[in-house]
Amino acid sequence: MAGTDEDAVAAADDALYVLTAVLLTPAKFPSALGDDYPEACAALGLPPLADGYGLVLGQDGEGARWTVVIDDVSLVAVAIASWDCGMEYDLSPAERTVVAALPGWPLAVAVAAPGVPAPHDPAPEVADGPALRPPDASTWGPAQRRLGADEIALQWALWREQIDDTEFVPSREGGAGTHTDAVGAQRADRTDQAREGGRPGTTSAPGAASGPDGDGEAPGSAGVAGTGEAGEAPEARKDAPGGHSDIRRVLAEVRAYVDTPPPLGRVRSSFAPGEARTLRADGPGWSLVARTDDIAFVLLDDKPGEVLPIGRGPELPGLLEALDKMAVRPL
Repeated sequence: MAGTDEDAVAAADDALYVLTAVLLTPAKFPSALGDDYPEACAALGLPPLADGYGLVLGQDGEGARWTVVIDDVSLVAVAIASWDCGMEYDLSPAERTVVAALPGWPLAVAVAAPGVPAPHDPAPEVADGPALRPPDASTWGPAQRRLGADEIALQWALWREQIDDTEFVPSREGGAGTHTDAVGAQRADRTDQAREGGRPGTTSAPGAASGPDGDGEAPGSAGVAGTGEAGEAPEARKDAPGGHSDIRRVLAEVRAYVDTPPPLGRVRSSFAPGEARTLRADGPGWSLVARTDDIAFVLLDDKPGEVLPIGRGPELPGLLEALDKMAVRPL
């Protein structure tokens, strides 16, 4: 990727029409870029600075797409907060804050600057490197899995409504005096609904590549498969083959994070209603989203479009509490 090439920076800074901006920090970074903060930075060819970056996405006077990386994180945070409140904010980074100007956009953006040509990649002689591109939205993969978990965290109430707590049943294999919760598979025959968008209200995962202003959809079959609690063999209905074994594997890896901290940003904690926190954890091939006062959901690379809920049981509350204590939090 282009770094601090002077020509590229000058081209991007010349009449850049800002369309949107995102944070790239240990506590908040675009999930499409990676499972953790260092991986997200590496996707852009940037060193993982402790304070992070702000990514300003816009077009130059010729309509070319540019991603300007700045080190003034507070400026971008204020701009995003203002826009979220419906307020105008002129995001104009000072030249001294510009770290790099990267050709293209790493995320999908659904708007364009008025009065300039349609968005396109800069000319190779100006870009000095391949242009950034959003992840492929047509196939299920790590980026779509992570974006699906983001959407569940954002629309928690809608996804939680789909889970009937009466489906949680005690395990018959947990051992004397122990019980674990399991959600029987609720694999509804909703493939057509999944193909039409996988929105809350169906049992398919959201996911798909969507940027700050984008709107993506996840392919794959519908289904909410069930599982049990950490370390125990749950009772799963016969229409949920393999769901509980997948969850046991994920929970074992999550528990390992408590003993051996993973790369920065693998576990993140953010605001939730009441005194709860929303937790996000990612690992090789999986993403977990949970509320500290409720259940958890897991998405897997090898189960396209499926969302696996985890009942609280006796172990999940303690695990979530431990994760929250070690998680990175927004400042």
